[in-house]
Amino acid sequence: MKELKFKRILLKISGEAMVGDKGFGIDPSTVDYIAREIKKAVSTGIEIAIVIGGGNLFRGVEASVKGIERASADYMGMLATVINALALQNSLEKQNIPTRVQTAIEMKELAEPYIRRKAIRHLEKGRTVIFAAGTGNPYFTTDTAAALRAMEIGADVILKATKVDGIYTSDPVKDPTAKKYDTVTYIDVLKKGLSVMDSAAVSLCMDNNLPIVVFNLRGESNIKKIIEGKKIGTLVRGSNGTRVKKKDQ
Repeated sequence: MKELKFKRILLKISGEAMVGDKGFGIDPSTVDYIAREIKKAVSTGIEIAIVIGGGNLFRGVEASVKGIERASADYMGMLATVINALALQNSLEKQNIPTRVQTAIEMKELAEPYIRRKAIRHLEKGRTVIFAAGTGNPYFTTDTAAALRAMEIGADVILKATKVDGIYTSDPVKDPTAKKYDTVTYIDVLKKGLSVMDSAAVSLCMDNNLPIVVFNLRGESNIKKIIEGKKIGTLVRGSNGTRVKKKDQ
């Protein structure tokens, strides 16, 4: 077995990744594809936690612009992430991957409440854990939830799954001259407004020395390749080729 670069990862999947070619909602065949990709990574023995978004079903920010009160809209978005988490759990368990869903908003008939120590215990026992309902608080994105949960469970890295193969100087779809970064610092991400994660999530990762790898989820075996140490996507880290040192307490 190949030596793994990481022992425990936090995989951040957007709600849009569940759509496939439908444009909205959940495409079961696409979710099954994601589950198969995760299975390849699980087969290496790595511990995997997942945070999933809900943008394929509902976006709190957009809804608030259209007249729904922001906090209520954000709670509605959290419920959308639970729907996605249950869909992904179903596909993972069809691949014989033991899975637990934990939600930041208690709904015990559907999933476990989020308990940090219990989540870590599940991971240690080889179960994949899906964190749903964001942080449980309005005004925070699932990107921030991913950074927070990654720190809480002691993940070695956040793998941010996207539709492109890394971070570019500008949108590669709109700008054919856009150049891809192999590595980029947290500070540059914030200063240049690069599309990685929201600023709160990037700042949280920077303050806690947590690297981020941005990669294309549709690339064959990309998750597995990253945990085996192959250079896939773009690495976000500290300056001078090292992770940022924590500030003195």
